[in-house]
Amino acid sequence: MDMSIQNATPEATLLVVDDEPSIRELLSASLRFAGFKVLTAADGHEALDHQAIGHIDLAVLDVMLPDMDGFEVLRRLRERDPELPVLFLTARDDVKDKIQGLTVGGDDYITKPFSLEEVVARIRAVLRRTQPAEENAAVLRYMDLELNEDSYEVRRAGHEIDLSPTEFKLLRYLMINSERVVSKMQILDHVWDYNWEGEISIVESYISYLRRKVDSPEALGITNPTEAAAIVPLIHTKRGIGYVLRSAK
Repeated sequence: MDMSIQNATPEATLLVVDDEPSIRELLSASLRFAGFKVLTAADGHEALDHQAIGHIDLAVLDVMLPDMDGFEVLRRLRERDPELPVLFLTARDDVKDKIQGLTVGGDDYITKPFSLEEVVARIRAVLRRTQPAEENAAVLRYMDLELNEDSYEVRRAGHEIDLSPTEFKLLRYLMINSERVVSKMQILDHVWDYNWEGEISIVESYISYLRRKVDSPEALGITNPTEAAAIVPLIHTKRGIGYVLRSAK
């Protein structure tokens, strides 16, 4: 495995609360592989202990726990952190449970058995809806590349780049995660959203489109040889893993 993924800054810190060891281990391993820091708890009290020690960005709560139900755990977690996002996870496919989970403040609800890809996608969707505004700064910069979210303008070395809405979203995601390898599934989740039903090959196509516009002196309208030589490739492929925005491979 590429060590850059293992050593990358975690995307967020998650708390997984489930009394079934197999579910806890499966979820925590999958979420760590997806780029999250993961804390685990087997019951509500252990979950509250984790929260007392450090910051949590999102909690995944099983409704059926041995000491208190997930709804009560949510209430107590929110006493300390009123803005904490929560995704309920349960084996009970009961409409009343879903309604109660959302009524008490849950941000989403997944019923067991579940798809790991769906859990990861829904977690990211909830984080996108609830993240503080620091990720939404008007101007993102990396090297000589600049993306302005207010004016919808992108420039490299001062030269304007004309991007489609999807290319703009893709470049924004790469810039937010600059120098961090992101997988095709991560890109699909963030740029096309988790309910995309098309082929994952769409990511390869749009990376190719974006690369032609961002990394090409000709596309930027640069004719001066010295200035053209300074346009180093920024969008790189990590074969079998994903893509990364950085100044060197």
